[in-house]
Amino acid sequence: MEPNSFSHNVDKQELSLADFKKLSQAIYSACGIHLPEGKRILVEGRIKKRVRKVGLSSFEDYFEYLYSPDGLKNELIPLIDVITTNKTDFFREPAHFDFLVRTAFPAILKQGGNSIIKRKIKIWSAGCSTGEEPYTMAIVLNEYFQDDVVKPFSILASDISTEVLAKAKYGIYTMDEIDVVPIHLKRKYFLRSKNKFDNRVRVVPELRLQIQFARINLIDSHYDIPEKMDIIFCRNVLIYFDKKTQESVINKLCNCLTPNGYLILGHSETITGFKLPLKRAAATVYQKI
Repeated sequence: MEPNSFSHNVDKQELSLADFKKLSQAIYSACGIHLPEGKRILVEGRIKKRVRKVGLSSFEDYFEYLYSPDGLKNELIPLIDVITTNKTDFFREPAHFDFLVRTAFPAILKQGGNSIIKRKIKIWSAGCSTGEEPYTMAIVLNEYFQDDVVKPFSILASDISTEVLAKAKYGIYTMDEIDVVPIHLKRKYFLRSKNKFDNRVRVVPELRLQIQFARINLIDSHYDIPEKMDIIFCRNVLIYFDKKTQESVINKLCNCLTPNGYLILGHSETITGFKLPLKRAAATVYQKI
């Protein structure tokens, strides 16, 4: 569809409660995200961007398109992209990365026994957003294994949003976005532009190649991942789900963990009241039992 001269008309319209509820159900069915009525104004503003983008002039026309076979196939994912909030940072909640270095990595490597070949650490960033989390993982792992020519780890990074995954793969950030990264790590893992007026940096190729990016919908019945993981980060993702969906998602993540593997959640998330094969290992860190 091409934009037309009437697309600006949507700016004068309001999203009705009935349409909001219908839309909420479609989003919930597609990806498990729960949109309470208090989000209606926020959602309205974001949907208007999609109405303009596809060249329509009203919510009515947009929803007619969205709920058509073509719309459900081609428009639902871009709509989810604009509705979801993708806020993340490098070294966010640093205590989690301290836990990896001090506790998780040594415990996982110990499982390899006295073998000369180190056991590979497999880690998954589920809900990786624009890539800051998996790139932080890669930096931490490279520093931990800095004396190893062949790095004994693999990193999977996934998100439901194709838009943020595209940005993550490029690995381009502003200097402000990497401000929290220690200076010696900035110099080692980020490249400045040759243009001195360009305030952007790019993750070094070696780091980008260490991460496999994939689109994974966490409410799918199973996850298409290459192998069971030793560590899964799923931080600040569950807050968008209702309790039933949260418990279902965590159980499926547990099925993807190796025995004694670790699940790491966000600081505002909890598993209290859920039936899960997990025990507490640290603040918002849980170990499979």
